[in-house]
Amino acid sequence: MPQRDAIIRRLVQQWIERAAEDLGVAEFLLDGEAGFPGPVLLHAQQAAEKYLKALLVSFQVEFRKTHDIVQLLELVEAVDAQLAESLSDAAILTPYGVEVRYPGDCPIITSQDVLDAVRLARKVRDAIVPRLSGREQ
Repeated sequence: MPQRDAIIRRLVQQWIERAAEDLGVAEFLLDGEAGFPGPVLLHAQQAAEKYLKALLVSFQVEFRKTHDIVQLLELVEAVDAQLAESLSDAAILTPYGVEVRYPGDCPIITSQDVLDAVRLARKVRDAIVPRLSGREQ
């Protein structure tokens, strides 16, 4: 069993690292002068998605390949209903996982959308990372 626990911890850490990379890219682009709203939205969504997946891996909850934050929150609800409820507003990130990547699918992006997306990704991080740290002890 200890080997299995080590594998799970390693996978959780990899999800966290990837999520942190995505959030870092979103924040970098947000702070830049180039104005890349689509990539900011995409990376904010990806960060939130990966933090949620890290939590699910830590609880050994299987999930399918998806960019749907709502579906991931439904899985989180099974292990921590209060957390899932507190992060329900992150569901607005879901379309940014795909729609902003392709012409014709992308809605008009406002500066408020961009700020909200990064704020929500940070909120997901801030809610999940401490829980994961507590589970490793």
